[in-house]
Amino acid sequence: MPIALFALTLSAFAIGTTEFVIVGLVPTIATDLGVTLPSAGLLVSLYAVGVAVGAPVLTALTGKWNRKHVLLSLMALFVAGNLLAWQAPSYESLILARILTGLAHGVFFSIGSTIATGLVAKEKEASAIAIMFTGLTVALVTGVPLGTWIGQNFGWRATFLVVSALGTIALIGSALLVPNNLKQSKPATLGEQVKVLVQPRLVLVYLMTILGYGGTFTAFTYLAPILQQEAGFAPSAISLIMLVYGASVAVGNIYGGKLADKKGPIRALSIIFSALAVILFALTFAMESKVAAVITVLVWGAFAFGNVPGLQVYVVQLAEKFTPNAVDVASGLNIAAFNIGIAVGSVVGGAIVDGMQLSDTAWIGALISVAALMATRYSGHLDKRALKNTADTASA
Repeated sequence: MPIALFALTLSAFAIGTTEFVIVGLVPTIATDLGVTLPSAGLLVSLYAVGVAVGAPVLTALTGKWNRKHVLLSLMALFVAGNLLAWQAPSYESLILARILTGLAHGVFFSIGSTIATGLVAKEKEASAIAIMFTGLTVALVTGVPLGTWIGQNFGWRATFLVVSALGTIALIGSALLVPNNLKQSKPATLGEQVKVLVQPRLVLVYLMTILGYGGTFTAFTYLAPILQQEAGFAPSAISLIMLVYGASVAVGNIYGGKLADKKGPIRALSIIFSALAVILFALTFAMESKVAAVITVLVWGAFAFGNVPGLQVYVVQLAEKFTPNAVDVASGLNIAAFNIGIAVGSVVGGAIVDGMQLSDTAWIGALISVAALMATRYSGHLDKRALKNTADTASA
């Protein structure tokens, strides 16, 4: 794998950290800026809005730009947004900073996937995407706890300063390592962009993405209280379990890419969603024992984000077939779908915790994963039917 991929991975790590670290800093920010907890929590939602808008819209608007120039511009925007957050004099300016970084996030993971695949041979595309997304998945469980610790000990502003420094290193690495002559698709017209939104096969993949991530985040959002209240771990043990979980996630993400390369996206996703459903269902009972809970969580980590490369490769493959002039736009919408899945899973998990039991987040998350599996199998069935029709037409 080319070293330029690791510049993309560092960028993904910095972006992933800044997205989720705000959750651990909400009480600190609320106190410091004199706003309510719900107002501080709005900073999480507005970031997601920035991602959802930035991914499809800005990806389309920058379609004619050189891919490397877009990448460097995004990282510069990301650094600027975090520096603004570091120096934000008011709640309103912090909102602006979060929206700016959210916009950068959305486009980065959209074009980042196409840049990653452009750096490697065709048979290594899923693995290349997996390596890049490892930065995001590791950020969820290592960068976020570390950023929270920095914010609690040195003030929340220090966290954003450190993240901006990481972004600067990634910007320099990308400038030096990423080639200028990256493959670039013909920019999509407005009509072609709209076609992506209404193409049934692509909409089905977005549904797979939303359900696949929604199932995991229904329980993952509440993993810390599950480990404390249900399994009986002391708060001091949670960070260690999360760090080991992070290593499991990183390995699983790379394995998910290799699986998609070897077996194809549909078979790989079917295996991963099936495993997720079984693991989440098992967690419902395993959380009653410390040993069983840790083992289940570690196995969960190996599959939790292994669907990312398969989903991203699959949406690119279908876009090349159905909307060939809007591949980046289709990829960008899938990034928006990932974030919708995270938001939906978190909201569903919160409703379960309010109205049911904490342990119920696991088996309901399993049911959502089963729904993702069913959508995946149906999409695979449509692929086979289209292939058969093509063969029949050719033979006739």
